[in-house]
Amino acid sequence: MDLISQPGSLPEDLRGSVAALGNFDGFHCGHQVVVGEAGRLARAMNVPLTVITTEPHPRSYFRPQDPPFRLTPHHDRAWLLKQFGVDLLVSLPFDQALSRLLPQEFVETILCAQLGVVHLVAGYDYRFGAKRAGGTDLLAYMGQMEGFGLSVVEPVRFPPLDDAGGKSPEGGVVYSSSLVRETLKAGNPRLAARMLGHWWSISGTVEEGDRRGRTIGFPTANLRLKDIMEPAFGVYAVRVEIAKTGQVHEGVANLGRRPTFARTDVTLEVYLFDFEGDLYGCDLRVDMVDFIRPEQKFSGLDALKAQIAIDCDRARLILADPAHDRRHHLPPRLESYLAQHPTLLARLR
Repeated sequence: MDLISQPGSLPEDLRGSVAALGNFDGFHCGHQVVVGEAGRLARAMNVPLTVITTEPHPRSYFRPQDPPFRLTPHHDRAWLLKQFGVDLLVSLPFDQALSRLLPQEFVETILCAQLGVVHLVAGYDYRFGAKRAGGTDLLAYMGQMEGFGLSVVEPVRFPPLDDAGGKSPEGGVVYSSSLVRETLKAGNPRLAARMLGHWWSISGTVEEGDRRGRTIGFPTANLRLKDIMEPAFGVYAVRVEIAKTGQVHEGVANLGRRPTFARTDVTLEVYLFDFEGDLYGCDLRVDMVDFIRPEQKFSGLDALKAQIAIDCDRARLILADPAHDRRHHLPPRLESYLAQHPTLLARLR
């Protein structure tokens, strides 16, 4: 996948693509319909599949004082789109100039003159341009004027789960990044994975810690949360992929402020089962599989050690459950999407 931020320098062989428009934070199942339908059209037209988004997220630009809210930082979103099969990711720098660009100028300058798009796919609620004044109606009108097509994806719904994991009788709700965030904050990564179509993960580089875990027999790899939301604090069953080797290990992780040691910074501490080696400086992707218990303060190291042993046993049981098999929620791919959705779900205009 090619990644560019300045579409004016686009290579000629990547012009004339079918492009999906949106932010795609989390790349949940609703997003996958938008990009998947763009991929279907790109295949049929034998042209590249492009995703056009912005960085940073407009909300971060206009409200920099807000705490981190994103499900997937830029590099994780790019990784998911690459796994899906996107040919080109156009990540436009969201700055003062772009925020003031009129919708018509955005279409004429970026979409048409610089990218030469032949077809666009967008969600029903897609907004763009200064003061979010542009929408799909304007795209349809300008497509007639400029000669590109438009597909609008209507709301995509999913059936919520009951406590036993089955379908509840209520009607489906619309996939949204906000709903996934609420689910993670409620401590339900399993339901979040169903909404996302892939495990929600935290990635980063292992940092030097205080090495306290080694003294009690549970050495941990420590990651900082950077530019992503904070889910429920507590202990999770996890699977960890080591980037440099591609190996996947099971484990247990504590996410929070470590009140037993009077810390205030938020850290993900991961203990890998049956692993020996040095992970300092390694890049890890930690899939949050299931929530075990809330974070708590212990009276001392002996009490903490005893509870970690219990947590490890619980995590092993969870990860051995076929319902939590890693293959259920691997990163989505276009081929799988097309096989599962043989009809065009987008509404053509």
